[in-house]
Amino acid sequence: MENDFELEMSSLCQNLTADGKTVEVEIYRGDKGGWLLEVIDEFGTSTVWDDEFDTDRAALEEVQATIRDEGIDALIGIDS
Repeated sequence: MENDFELEMSSLCQNLTADGKTVEVEIYRGDKGGWLLEVIDEFGTSTVWDDEFDTDRAALEEVQATIRDEGIDALIGIDS
């Protein structure tokens, strides 16, 4: 069975930097219609939020709040 689902990327995808460290923020529409949030760190480690967001803006605000409240290190894994 083929999967014809085409990934819709948000125009809000961007790199965010704090404390001299940068993460890549990917926001894309899930197959259920909500927006998915994924953060990729400098080591290629991916963190994906379990819940979908109603808007891509809400997803971006969530990652910005996480960096503000917990620090960017909360989104960065360990270099293997």
